[in-house]
Amino acid sequence: MKKTPTTILIALLLTFSFILNAQQEDTAKLKSVYFEVNDYVEDNEGCLKCHGEQKFKLEDAFGRTVTEHMCPDRFVDRDKYYSSVHKSFSCTDCHSYDLFEFPHPLEARIEEKMICMDCHGYDESYAQYHFETIEVEFQESIHNIDEFSCWKCHDPHSYKAFMRNADDIEAAVLYDNEMCLSCHANFSQFMVLTDRGEINLVESHDWLPNQVAHFRSVRCIECHTEINDSILIAHKIMPKTEAVKNCTECHSRDSHLMHTLYKFQVKEDRKAGFANAIILNNSYVIGANQNIVLNWLSLLVFGLTFLVILFHTVMRIIKLKDK
Repeated sequence: MKKTPTTILIALLLTFSFILNAQQEDTAKLKSVYFEVNDYVEDNEGCLKCHGEQKFKLEDAFGRTVTEHMCPDRFVDRDKYYSSVHKSFSCTDCHSYDLFEFPHPLEARIEEKMICMDCHGYDESYAQYHFETIEVEFQESIHNIDEFSCWKCHDPHSYKAFMRNADDIEAAVLYDNEMCLSCHANFSQFMVLTDRGEINLVESHDWLPNQVAHFRSVRCIECHTEINDSILIAHKIMPKTEAVKNCTECHSRDSHLMHTLYKFQVKEDRKAGFANAIILNNSYVIGANQNIVLNWLSLLVFGLTFLVILFHTVMRIIKLKDK
């Protein structure tokens, strides 16, 4: 292929070091909250001065510059990183020191990335999270394919343990579903891992009544994983032929959702009593109405009915005594 002057210039520029505006390089202007959660903020800026910016500048030995976009897959949002589960880490805790060299050596760029088990596996301090069970489930999952790892779902630079700490179920559903949709609804990402054609999620779920309500209220994994009561979130992704399609598996008293979406909430509610766990949880049961206004209205009607019956009984007793 014939090289144009422009491509030659860009190729030359890429051999020189990155530079950024003075404002971007000034670590003194970093948010103070970063320093509160991380002892390596200034060290991390060696990486984030480029990877923490949406754009960067290249300059050659003659002072000529060109501005480029940072590849989205290589961009790290500082705010998200310093509020993630790995907020206290140094970049070099997981990445090779060889990446300080620019242009980055190919060997360092394609180095084998660390996975969750490298740090969390078989460590008593993390025993409550059952990483070993999660690893077994992953190995049995349809996600166990070449080039797929924990990080394809759990971005190490932004991941939060959202479901475990969620007060808002709908927000937790949205957060978890975005992990799935980042590939399954983004063909440019999906095609990196498979040769399958693009999937239309709406069409593939056309059997599902009231799609919008289901997509908003439950996570993909509710129907696409095998129940496991020993961990909070199941990781054994099942083939589509084994997905839950029977309505009564969720819309029943022994709901599938009680073992998946509402698992943690139900365990917490049971500490407050049977009524909270069984009557006042948000799981949908056939014949139940989970409209909050109607719920309170029904309780009001029930209360008034009880008072009328009580009043009627008292009046009859008084009348009998008068005789």
